[in-house]
Amino acid sequence: MTKSEQTAALISGFADRQSPIGPGDIVIIGAGLAGLFTALELAPLPVTVISAAPLGEGASSVWAQGGIAAAVGEGDTPEAHAADTIAAGAGLVDTAAAHLIAEEAPGRIRDLLRYGVPFDRSLEGSFVLSREAAHSAKRVVRVTGDRAGAAIMQALIATVRQTPSIRVLEGYEAEDLILKDNRVAGVRLIRGVERGNGNYELMPAAAVVVATGGIGGLYAVTTNPAYARGEALAMAARAGATIADAEFVQFHPTALDFGRDPAPLASEALRGEGAKLVNGEGQRFMSALHQDSELAPRDIVARGVFAEIRAGRGAYLDCREAIGDSFAEKFPTVYRYCSEAGFDPRHDLLPIVPAAHYHMGGIATNLDGRSTLPGLWAVGEVACTGVHGANRLASNSLLEAVVIAGRTAGDIRQLAESADNLGPVAPRRINGGAIADRTKRSVLLARIRETMSENVGVIRDGAGLRRAVDTMAEIEASAERDIVLANMALAARLIAGAALLRNESRGAHFRSDSPTEAPTANHSLITLSQLERITQRPTNRDATAPHQAAAVQAVTA
Repeated sequence: MTKSEQTAALISGFADRQSPIGPGDIVIIGAGLAGLFTALELAPLPVTVISAAPLGEGASSVWAQGGIAAAVGEGDTPEAHAADTIAAGAGLVDTAAAHLIAEEAPGRIRDLLRYGVPFDRSLEGSFVLSREAAHSAKRVVRVTGDRAGAAIMQALIATVRQTPSIRVLEGYEAEDLILKDNRVAGVRLIRGVERGNGNYELMPAAAVVVATGGIGGLYAVTTNPAYARGEALAMAARAGATIADAEFVQFHPTALDFGRDPAPLASEALRGEGAKLVNGEGQRFMSALHQDSELAPRDIVARGVFAEIRAGRGAYLDCREAIGDSFAEKFPTVYRYCSEAGFDPRHDLLPIVPAAHYHMGGIATNLDGRSTLPGLWAVGEVACTGVHGANRLASNSLLEAVVIAGRTAGDIRQLAESADNLGPVAPRRINGGAIADRTKRSVLLARIRETMSENVGVIRDGAGLRRAVDTMAEIEASAERDIVLANMALAARLIAGAALLRNESRGAHFRSDSPTEAPTANHSLITLSQLERITQRPTNRDATAPHQAAAVQAVTA
């Protein structure tokens, strides 16, 4: 059974309960590409976007360098794009999802042009395309070389600001989902400046779309913003949603090892332009590991880089010959990172390290963004549609975000036709929540990140994964009523638990104690109750019970 068939079977049981929606807003948690595109496609329905930071400052989408994959070049086809996606995913790509997303890609590029995204064009007006790892053709649509994410977000933010039906609450973060009659009825919010002071706010919701991004902040070395800590995975799981393929974490092989947190990213497009990977002795090492050398699938390149570092030889990106004096013009973002750290990529080798970069797993959804929990949709990196399988094809992430965001908006719009009382609702301030110990949280977050990098990183084994599961359960229990810390620990435990259950190596999940693929490729679908059985402790679904009864009453009053 494919991922979409599995998810469809799970979702079919509540399909008749999805309509109507309301009252309240359509609430979108997250203001990256997936969240903003969903909001724009829902217009003129009333939407509230919850953004932890000022728009454009807290989203991974802003940092995306490569671009968006789409078969818009001469001789390229959606069929070829889908085939490359399927090949990269190590047997776990949902073929229906791959073909749908590849087929809809050109149309979504046109949508982004309509919103004002200035994709690079030749003098003749055709797109300037890049080739990235595991693509059979140049098909990555870009902006000023490596500024795709920033340029796309700037265009969408400007449009969102001008759309009357969209309200943006900046400086708010979601802590929990509120349930009524086994359906999502609202969101528990906290202003970032007030986190842990005992006060919070409740937002009734006609529908909730989670678009919070990835989980890289759970690792000691990551390319993700600090907000990307997987809290929405925990919120959804605690509410009863199913989490899919959580074990598959993609490590980008060429994060710049400049001692910064998060680590700056050296785009894969550099290797597409001919940059080489060498060790401290000046030797290329990827040609011995894969026929595509530096353009091998990311999991193979990441393990190659990791092996050189672990052997004490170090790993470096050599751009001197292939790019040289044109570096600043072609890759201005990476050039700025290097200059700030005292490196000149025209003349220096650039030290690199694998870094947690993208989560292929997430909240299980169908291709319309529906989760297994009534009233909850998920889009972007926080969701798992099955299109990435065990190893995401480069530049498919922004593409999946806009394709599924558009389909999610269409799904909600259809349900909203029969809804009553859709409209803006003011958050209701509630006193008497938990007061967090910020020092304790900081110490335990550092322990989460260290444990995940050491035991649930590029190379894993059963003993390390068991240690990680037990450590996260211990941290979650000690969090007491600190929901933020509990959410981070539970998200990490979901990843480690799913990895412990997958006793094979596949794509981005590599176990040294089981280094081969199993004969049959199966998706992992896990709920909180199943995770608790792995952890061998009672179900913790009611961990936030002290506020749930009051919250339900408040959002439905």
